[in-house]
Amino acid sequence: MEHALLQDMEILFGLAVVTVILFRRLKFPSIIGFLVAGLLAGPHTLGLIKNLHQVEQMAEIGVVLLLFTIGIEFSLKELMRIKQLVLLGGSIQVGVTILITALIAGSFGFGLPQSVFFGFLVALSSTAILMKLLMDAGEMDAPHGKMAMGILIFQDLCVVPLMLFVPFLAGSGNGLQGILLVSVKAAGVVTVAHYGARFLIPWIFGQVVKARSRELFLLTILFIGFGTAWITAQVGLSLALGAFIAGLAISESEYSNQALGDIIPFRDAFMSLFFISVGMLLDPAIVFKHPLLIASLVLTLVLIKALIASGAVLALGVPMRIALVSGLCLAQIGEFSFVLCQSGLKYGLLSQELYQIFLAASVATMGLTPVCLRIASPVADRLVGLLPHTLTKGRGVLARREHKTKFSDHVIIVGYGLNGRNLARVLKHFQIEHLVIETNPFTVKAERKKGVHIIFGDGSSQEILAHANVDRARIIVIAISDAASSRRIAAQARHLNPGIHIIVRTRYTLEMEPLYKLGVNEVVPEEFETSIEILSRVLRRYLLTHDDIERCVSEVRGDSYEMFRSMSRRHSHAVGISGFLTGAEIATFRIGPKSPLVNTSLRDGIIRDRSGATLLMIKRDNQVIPNPDPIWELNEGDVVLMMGTTEQLAAAAGLFEHNI
Repeated sequence: MEHALLQDMEILFGLAVVTVILFRRLKFPSIIGFLVAGLLAGPHTLGLIKNLHQVEQMAEIGVVLLLFTIGIEFSLKELMRIKQLVLLGGSIQVGVTILITALIAGSFGFGLPQSVFFGFLVALSSTAILMKLLMDAGEMDAPHGKMAMGILIFQDLCVVPLMLFVPFLAGSGNGLQGILLVSVKAAGVVTVAHYGARFLIPWIFGQVVKARSRELFLLTILFIGFGTAWITAQVGLSLALGAFIAGLAISESEYSNQALGDIIPFRDAFMSLFFISVGMLLDPAIVFKHPLLIASLVLTLVLIKALIASGAVLALGVPMRIALVSGLCLAQIGEFSFVLCQSGLKYGLLSQELYQIFLAASVATMGLTPVCLRIASPVADRLVGLLPHTLTKGRGVLARREHKTKFSDHVIIVGYGLNGRNLARVLKHFQIEHLVIETNPFTVKAERKKGVHIIFGDGSSQEILAHANVDRARIIVIAISDAASSRRIAAQARHLNPGIHIIVRTRYTLEMEPLYKLGVNEVVPEEFETSIEILSRVLRRYLLTHDDIERCVSEVRGDSYEMFRSMSRRHSHAVGISGFLTGAEIATFRIGPKSPLVNTSLRDGIIRDRSGATLLMIKRDNQVIPNPDPIWELNEGDVVLMMGTTEQLAAAAGLFEHNI
C-alpha cells in the first residue's frame, strides 16, 4: 500500500496528541501518554499499525539522538565541580542496586548472567520524567533535586558500558578476550573523537558558519552525529556509543549551545516514537494474566530503588530527610532500561513473557513517579520524626566536627546558593556577624577552608537551628528553592524565637500566603522581582529618564506589595506598632556630597516640605540619634532612617541621591 508509513505516522501522532493531553490534565508525565498511545495502536489491542518494523527503526533514531544530546549537554567541567556527588553517590546507587537485584533474582532460580542483567535494568531511573517534574515544581536547585540529578548523571554515563556488556552476559562476546577487544575499540574511538573535537570539528563548524546558513549548520550536526554512530557500528560497537561520543566531541566546542538548540526538536519528536514503539510491544493481556505478580514487582522495584538511592545519598553525609526525598525521586525505572530490555531480548537474556512482565511493571513505576514526589516530603518528615536526631542529622565527618556557635544578634542564612553567597559577601564587607546553614557536605568543607562561618545540617531541624543560636539571632534569611522546606524552617524559627525577623526567598507569588500564615515577616518572590527588573530594562532601552523609571517601578511595587502586605497583616498574630502603620514604608538614605540637605538643620523642614516623609533617626559614624531635635544639623555622609508612603520615599530619594 502506498504511503503506508505516512499513514502509520499520522495514526501514532494523532493518538499521542490525544493521550498526552489527557494524561497531562491528570498530572501524569508525557511519557506515560506516549506509552499508552503505542499500547492502543499496537498489535495487541487495536492493531492500527501495519508496519511495526519501520516504526522501530525510527524509534532507534530517537535513541541515537537522545544519546547524542546527552553527550552535547555533558560537561567535563561540571562533572569535576560535583565529582564527589556524581562519582561516589552514583557508583554506590548503581553498584548496590545491581548487586541486590542480582541476589534477589538468583534466589528465585535465575542464572548469574540473567540476574546481573536484571540488575542493569533496575539500576537506571528516568532522567526525562524526573527532570521535567523537578523543573515544574521549581525544585531543580533544592538539595534533593541536586542529589537526584547528580546520581542521574552517573546513570546516564553508565548506559553505554552497560549496553556493551549485554552481549558478554549472553555469552556472545568471546569472554575476557572479547571484553578487552571491545574496550580497545571504544578507547580508540574516544581518542579519535577527542582529537577530532580539538582540531577537526572546530574547523568543520568554522567553514559552515562562514556560509551563514542555519540549514547547513543543522545538516552538519546530523552528519557528525549519525556518521560517528555508523562508524562505531561498523567496528562492532553500538550506535548509541557512537552518538554519545559525537555529542561529547561537539560539547567541547564553542558551537555546542547552538547545536543543542537545533537538535532538541528532532530528538523530542523521535524520542516520542521510541516510547510509542515500546508501548506497542506491551501486551495488556499480561496484566490480567499475572496481576499479583506485576503488582508485587512494582512495589518491590519502588521500595528497592528508593531505599538504595536513599542509602547512597545518606552515605555522602547528607541529612536523612533529604536522602529519603531523593530516594523516592529515583524510585522509577528509566527510559534506557527499555533500550537495554530490547538488547536483552535480542541476545536471549529475556524471554518474551519476562519482557512483557518487566515492561508492564516499568510503565507502572513511571506512572507512580508524580505520586512519589508528592508524598516524599511528608513521608520523610514522618520517618525522621520517629528517629533520634543523632541518626538523622547526617553521618559524615562534618556532622561529627560541629561545635555550638557563640554568635549573638547575628544573621542566619539558610542555603548557600547564589542568593546566600551574595548576602554573605555583603554582610562580611560590613562586618555583620552571620552564619550559614548548608546541606551539601562538599560545599561546607570547601567554604569552611575559605573562612566562611558555615555549618552542616538541615535547617528544618530544631537541633540545627538551636545549634546556630536561632534564639539569639536577629534575622534569619531562608534562601533555598524547596518551598516545603522553607515553610518548615520558618515555622521552627518562629517557634524557637518569637521575636526573630524572618525573610524568605521564594520562587512564585502563590507560595507567599502560606509563608505569611506561618509568621514570616517578609517574602521576596523571584517571579515578581524578575518582572520589575524586566520592566526597568525595557523602559531604559526607550531612553526614559531615571526618575520616570523609578516612579513607574515605585507605583508597581506600591500596588503589588500593598497586596502582599495585606496578606501579612491578615495572617499576623503579633501585636505591635507595625499593625497600625498600614501603607507606611521605611527606608534608609545616605546624604551625598552634593545633596541640598548638607549643612541644613531639621528646623528648615526641607525633607518634610519637598517629600512629605518623616525622619525617624540619624546615624553619624558610630553614633545613633533616634528622634533628633529640630536644631540637629545634617552633614555629608549621615545615614537617615525615613518613614512615609512609597511615593513620599521616592520623592525623598531625590534629595539624597539626585545630585550625587
